[in-house]
Amino acid sequence: MEEERLKSILASLLFAAGEPVSLARLTAVFDDLPRAAVQKALTEMASQYAAENRGIVIDEVAGGYQMRTPKDHAGYVRKLLAARPPRLSRPLMETVAIIAYRQPITRPEIEQLRGVDTGGVLETLLEKRLVKIAGRKDAPGRPIIYKTTDEFLELFGLKDLEGLPDLSEFREIERAVEQANTGPVEGIETHPEDSAATAESLSEEPAEPETETSDDDETSH
Repeated sequence: MEEERLKSILASLLFAAGEPVSLARLTAVFDDLPRAAVQKALTEMASQYAAENRGIVIDEVAGGYQMRTPKDHAGYVRKLLAARPPRLSRPLMETVAIIAYRQPITRPEIEQLRGVDTGGVLETLLEKRLVKIAGRKDAPGRPIIYKTTDEFLELFGLKDLEGLPDLSEFREIERAVEQANTGPVEGIETHPEDSAATAESLSEEPAEPETETSDDDETSH
């Protein structure tokens, strides 16, 4: 297949999908193309889009490729859609961070680190599909273990978990979350599609209740 036609088709596929698409899924669309050829075309497209300062970029996110808006266009896009970016309260941020860095992890282990009951927070993270149940730990009581999801990677603009910021960077993000309602924070980029941008885009909403669940809640997830 002619290279420019391949790139044109790939652009259509990514646009139509509206979510990260794995290289395997994209390759499966073509009957006679090797995986390497599709990957090469995607890499060239990403470089070309970035170099030409287009209104769309192609990023590797959550194990796949996705069309996204450039970081510096975020404010305009939000105004057009009249929508607020996803927001996480401090308890949600703290809990999802613990899960991201320590996964797989159980609720008792999370609560030992946070020092408070996390039943309600875990419920919310499950509803938002930022964490998932990944089985049970081979320990007394066989407690449920939790892991982050592809939606978590997509929200934070991460290709995979290796792209997580180090702990010092995450502390900066936490500090920015606390100050998000009072204005921009120096040194933190502000865009929901960048892991460093979570400072503003994941600003506080009303805190989730942290002491309202019982032991029964643990067995229901």
